[in-house]
Amino acid sequence: MRIALVQTNPTIGDIDGNAARVIAGLRQAADAGADLALFPEQTLIGYPAKDLLLRRDVIRRNVEALRRIADLTGELKGDRGGAGGARGIGAVVGFAEPNDEPAGRPLYNSVAWLHGGKVLACSRKRLLPTYDVFDEARYFEAARSQPVIEFGGLRFGLTVCEDMWSREEMHGQPLYDCDPIGDLVRAGAQVILNVSASPYFLDKHEVRVGLMAEHARRHGVPILFVNQVGGNDELIFDGSSTVVDASGRLAGLARSFDEDMLIVDLPTPSAPAPLARIEPHPTGPAALHDALVLGLRDYVRKCGFRSVVLGLSGGIDSAVVAALAATALGPRQVHGVAMPSRYSSDHSVADARALAEALGIAFSVIPIEPMHAAYEQALAPSFAGRAPDVTEENIQARVRGALLMALSNKFGSLLLTTGNKSELAVGYCTLYGDMCGGLAVISDVPKTMIYRLAEHINARAGRAVIPAGTLTKPPSAELRPNQTDQDSLPAYDVLDAILERYEVRLESRDEIVAAGFEPRVVDDVLHKIRISEYKRQQAAPGLKVTSRAFGFGRRMPIAAR
Repeated sequence: MRIALVQTNPTIGDIDGNAARVIAGLRQAADAGADLALFPEQTLIGYPAKDLLLRRDVIRRNVEALRRIADLTGELKGDRGGAGGARGIGAVVGFAEPNDEPAGRPLYNSVAWLHGGKVLACSRKRLLPTYDVFDEARYFEAARSQPVIEFGGLRFGLTVCEDMWSREEMHGQPLYDCDPIGDLVRAGAQVILNVSASPYFLDKHEVRVGLMAEHARRHGVPILFVNQVGGNDELIFDGSSTVVDASGRLAGLARSFDEDMLIVDLPTPSAPAPLARIEPHPTGPAALHDALVLGLRDYVRKCGFRSVVLGLSGGIDSAVVAALAATALGPRQVHGVAMPSRYSSDHSVADARALAEALGIAFSVIPIEPMHAAYEQALAPSFAGRAPDVTEENIQARVRGALLMALSNKFGSLLLTTGNKSELAVGYCTLYGDMCGGLAVISDVPKTMIYRLAEHINARAGRAVIPAGTLTKPPSAELRPNQTDQDSLPAYDVLDAILERYEVRLESRDEIVAAGFEPRVVDDVLHKIRISEYKRQQAAPGLKVTSRAFGFGRRMPIAAR
């Protein structure tokens, strides 16, 4: 049997557009001689739709779209006639199914098996995640069982995303007390299908493949996984649809960070393992680059913008964001602005200009000295008798934020913020200043990783897109004479190591100190993290690329000790 794994890029709430993508993919699969086409989880509404799922009109339209696609399965017939019979290709499509029972959540997270113009069966998600960015129990009722579906002479077990993650652990114990894949195999399933909207973070693909291989070896069945691709708000979906054979060997891999269709020929007596192509999978900074480009491009496009504006300080963070934007949108859609102050070094503007010229983006210089001086003059009576401090530094950042927002308003461009995860963690950023903007592109990328990403950008281009001076000079906000970041923060390799232990591994203060970090430094970093929560909760949405980001998946109180 030939199966097509069709990884689509839906726009949340665009049901007609998403259905059109499914129909186009279904026709392409039929032309390739597929007997069955698999589409991702919730592909008709887009994932995660959040409270759009509470709107009855949205649910009604997604059911109507499913019926239109079901009708099409009765009309299409691939080149090979279809193992499912002469009546056409089969399709597995994710949708939100109304719950008609008198009790329970209003919906099921379902996939429909369509064939011959009909809905043959529905399989409902059993395991509903409620951790990190997931909140599915808010909307969906969990299924108690799932059917084994016979099609083309084979028995299929149909699962939805988290159903495959039954062995995932949190706090040292499994999250769930059941194993949907094991239950389906015991009920007679010969092949496991998993339709997913599985968000990306660094090294997630390797975790997925290992998980699939473990299931396949334990139960002796091949597993076919199709995944959503694209950016939806803060989340990035990498595609990377995967096939493993019954021994757990990788047998197929679709493209990452791009729409794709992977054709899989299931085992026959002459070919005992699934046959499919295996695309190269990016890792490390290359994967991070591709994820951020996809997330940025889709956020801008799906929000209705065409261009972006950002401040260029001559530093590494703004340089990386500008390079990502130029790749994602094209250089003509990016405007970089240098805003030197009385404290800016000559090389800051020179490096910003060199970057803009290397990228081919628009560039302008707006000195902030007149506005800065006007603020100081206006505030002088109120500040009489008080020495200058961080207040005067922040005024400069807020002048810059106001200028960039003015350009954003005037030209309809989305303002990108350029702060990294290390800065956001400890509040080394100015509320209503450099935090102004509509998307925080690198807010989940630690500073030490920013340097690796910059080196990859230059290597990828084969030239010094990001100037050498930007890569080598000490990081500085340049808000006072001779300032460097390390005047206020520990070295970034130390800071990032502490953040990894505290925020990702959730280690305590004492555990971090026991690992060899200086107690005074640990206490200072943890204090800064705690008192900066109010800033983070007012920050622009940021693209999630690590397993734990400062976004909607991290729910911390503001007023806490």
